[in-house]
Amino acid sequence: MKKNQIMHIGIDDTDSVRKGCTTYIAALLIEKLEELGVRFIDYPNLIRLNPNVPWKTRGNGALCLRFQYNPIFEDEIKQRTRNVVENNSDLQSENTNPGIIFLIGNKIPQEIRIFSKKVLQGIVDLESAIKLTEKYSCDMIGFKNCRGLIGSLGAIGEILDCDHTYELISYRKLRNIGKVRILDKKSVFKMDELTKPFTFNNVDLEKMRIIITPRGLDPILFGIRGESAQIVKKAFSIVHPGEKIERWVIFRTNQGTDAHIKKVQKLSIIQPYQSILAKGIVSKNPQIIPLRHVIFSIKDDNSEVDCVAFEPTGSLRKIARKLIVGDEVEVFGAVRKVGEEGILTINLEKINILSLYLKKKLQNPICSKCHRHLKSLGKNKGFRCDKCHEKFPDKKKEEIIVNRKIRKGLHITSARSQRHLTKPFRRYGLEKTCQERINMIDEWHRE
Repeated sequence: MKKNQIMHIGIDDTDSVRKGCTTYIAALLIEKLEELGVRFIDYPNLIRLNPNVPWKTRGNGALCLRFQYNPIFEDEIKQRTRNVVENNSDLQSENTNPGIIFLIGNKIPQEIRIFSKKVLQGIVDLESAIKLTEKYSCDMIGFKNCRGLIGSLGAIGEILDCDHTYELISYRKLRNIGKVRILDKKSVFKMDELTKPFTFNNVDLEKMRIIITPRGLDPILFGIRGESAQIVKKAFSIVHPGEKIERWVIFRTNQGTDAHIKKVQKLSIIQPYQSILAKGIVSKNPQIIPLRHVIFSIKDDNSEVDCVAFEPTGSLRKIARKLIVGDEVEVFGAVRKVGEEGILTINLEKINILSLYLKKKLQNPICSKCHRHLKSLGKNKGFRCDKCHEKFPDKKKEEIIVNRKIRKGLHITSARSQRHLTKPFRRYGLEKTCQERINMIDEWHRE
């Protein structure tokens, strides 16, 4: 009898804006593989990739299943995987190009792990993915233009050995797709209260609405994100759905980790489609532009760039409006090209205010008797008190520091507009870390 082996299956780009869901395909495939006696060595991995790529699917999420199997079933495993992906992908959409990669072996090659980081924080071409796949003797299946192979290899390479979270996703009966999702709202707020801070992004307290349900025509009923598999399962037991749940799966994921953010030392080196963390001084005061978005500029020693807080960012937009020239900030966000000239702009996810510029203004002096502000008698003519009528010919306007009504520290976009990868306030202090991952990232940056 042949010795059991380890297989990693990466899957990406199966859905479209109109229908489908890659996590649901993973859920179906898990069932098919269990029939062949495989033993999973990890939770299914849900890996969110670069959210800025122009051809992304809705959430740009790729999947990886890792399991031990009997080699006599290898061909059957690959055939069943192909069938599930082919039968449940939206192949009619011109932007859906599924990819499947099979990697055999316990250890993930370092090159593939580094490739995964590039897929998460930048733009990678298909040729690079295929070369790596062939170098490490991976079998691959691509549909149409095969772009999904990039995310599939990226999902295999991200082993989540550093910061990670979990998501329990429940799926509705297929006959209910297209109908309004029904959940007991009070039970979701109760769940959030009972499980905080170990679950996150369940509700939007600004609008007092639940945000665990998607809006599209996919089979997901709701998803709960948290710090452990145990806590999301407990949270799931508290929520009362208003319709039958077909199945549910717990995924281990990079959601809520800021894994997409790349720190840059200079504004001059930022590139389109990156999500970056950059430091600068506010160089142009905020302005409100059409649709109630707020725009301001920051600069460093060599460059200047516009930053935009869009209206849906809620509380972050309000903070952006209160900035003034001279404030020192760190900005987190996606770099986009704007207009025909391709001017780079940062679409904000977070603002970390490092220091506030002292804003000063002149005001009329105060009467020494009545303690009320004096009124001017005209240029260089002094002041007079309206109450006691005493005149003060030698007094001048006084300089005071304005109360800015803004605090230093981190400000994050409202929960309802946070991206899958954005780390929310609740997760600060709960991160999982490892030195090996840090060393690997440093190696990539030295290339």
